[in-house]
Amino acid sequence: MTTVDETSAGGLVVDPDHHRVVLIGRLDRGGSLLWSLPKGHVEDGETYPETAVREVKEETGISARVLQPLGEIDYWFIADGRRVHKTVHHFLLEAIGGELCDEDDEVTEVAWVPLGGLEGTLAYGDERKLVGKARELLATDAPAPESVGNWRPDEVSE
Repeated sequence: MTTVDETSAGGLVVDPDHHRVVLIGRLDRGGSLLWSLPKGHVEDGETYPETAVREVKEETGISARVLQPLGEIDYWFIADGRRVHKTVHHFLLEAIGGELCDEDDEVTEVAWVPLGGLEGTLAYGDERKLVGKARELLATDAPAPESVGNWRPDEVSE
């Protein structure tokens, strides 16, 4: 079986008051709706923050700006006869405009969810862990590092 590496970016989008978060819902193979953070593949020439902003807009209809990096999630799965190692670069983003829209073919539903209720809503444990980090960052209002806008897919963080 062929093994491939894939890289995506996305993140946790908060409303301007930092009370709600936008999530996407996708149907799994069994027909259950699974809620997760928006994310998608990095296009040629894009930085990870640029990908996160673009994917959030495409999947949710919400325009956002990056506040902080949240971290990486890395996992394996099998699709189309290939073993895929996927790394997703997550960011904390703040909504600056747009309206919820689920016109993306990969998304079944889009919703604003209270920040306090995410642990019981998000389908994936790794994403639930990022929520804790996002809460800490929002509580401290730490300034974004200058390097956020310069992260490129060819850079490796350890």
